[in-house]
Amino acid sequence: MTNLIEVRLMTKEDVELVYRIFTEHNINKPLEYILKCWEQNLTGERITLLAFYSGQFAGSLHLLATSDYPYFEENGIPEINDFNVIPPSRKLGIGHALMEAVENIALNKYAIVGIGVGMYQSYGSAQRLYARRGYMPDGRGLMYKQQPVIPGTQVCADDDLNLYFTKALS
Repeated sequence: MTNLIEVRLMTKEDVELVYRIFTEHNINKPLEYILKCWEQNLTGERITLLAFYSGQFAGSLHLLATSDYPYFEENGIPEINDFNVIPPSRKLGIGHALMEAVENIALNKYAIVGIGVGMYQSYGSAQRLYARRGYMPDGRGLMYKQQPVIPGTQVCADDDLNLYFTKALS
């Protein structure tokens, strides 16, 4: 099955394709955001990888050189970010292939890589994938909008409620 999967760096010509396919599958990524990602690839702030299954766009993820998560930023830990596989392409090994490719890229520059994951059911597959790939919680607990959740307080269980993980690359 993996021979059907191609992972490569994003090109400027991919911007419209990514926008169109994400829009068709209700993955809310405005065109302006995708263009900004492409521009950040040119400046080295981000590396965007795209996955194709049997030649069809199936998903993407990014490696941010500098994370917005304070602990990662302070410690020079790059962040795997905005990981999406379109619904009909899930359970085909695409997520694994994207993670393998981004870890290989990060291995050449960094000793460690980080990732954040949401805490509700829609993120269950991602949570399991990261655990299988050897990611460990960073030990700082739940974060809401990248700030620690204080015991006894209430936060919304939305995309901003995350647990962050790291993996040592060797």
